[in-house]
Amino acid sequence: MKLFFGQIFPEISIDTDEQQHIAKVLRMREGEEIFLTDGNGNLAKGTLIFEGKKVTLNVSEVQENLPDFSPKLHIAIAPTKNIDRIEFFVEKAVELGISEISLILTEQTERKNINIDKLRKQAIAASKQSLRSHFPKINDLQKFSELMKNLNSENTFVAHCNKSLARISLNDIPTLDRYTFLIGPEGDFSDKEIQLLAEKGIKAVSLGNQRLRTETAGIFVAAWNYDKML
Repeated sequence: MKLFFGQIFPEISIDTDEQQHIAKVLRMREGEEIFLTDGNGNLAKGTLIFEGKKVTLNVSEVQENLPDFSPKLHIAIAPTKNIDRIEFFVEKAVELGISEISLILTEQTERKNINIDKLRKQAIAASKQSLRSHFPKINDLQKFSELMKNLNSENTFVAHCNKSLARISLNDIPTLDRYTFLIGPEGDFSDKEIQLLAEKGIKAVSLGNQRLRTETAGIFVAAWNYDKML
């Protein structure tokens, strides 16, 4: 399947950047079959039409409201000092079916700025690579205190490295239809932040005996959820 990104409703159109990729990079020819998704669970199949520099689709079939992954996974993660590491996390987490990613500023987050638009483009590319018709949501960078306001303690968990504080095993987490995991920065969450989360009723989890890098912890959780997907 050759999958591309574009608009399905109210009318079908291939994204401008995708048109350039089809014509100039892939050098595809008129009449070749492709699939087009809007990232919202809709999928169109058709053959390419070239009208000058414009690339359109002769549609043969449209599928609406395709099923999404279950359970859904939202990871709120602190951006790493080395931007390549968080970009790697986004790519792999998307391939593993993550539903939503939030970038958070904690007390010990070293990177204070991040190009969210670039991460969103990477998420689209990874979604196409893994043939997803539902693209994940990539939220704007936000403060830890803002994220705290919208957390549901029943399905939210925090992974930290403080062995002196209570943590449960991933195997002890009940089966849910949606999970939110908080992953801290290279210096981990502060004791104050962990305490605030505990006061909100959010359970802490252990990801094993080894200390994992921020991006590795995020990918680990995404793989754990992938194993549960239907």
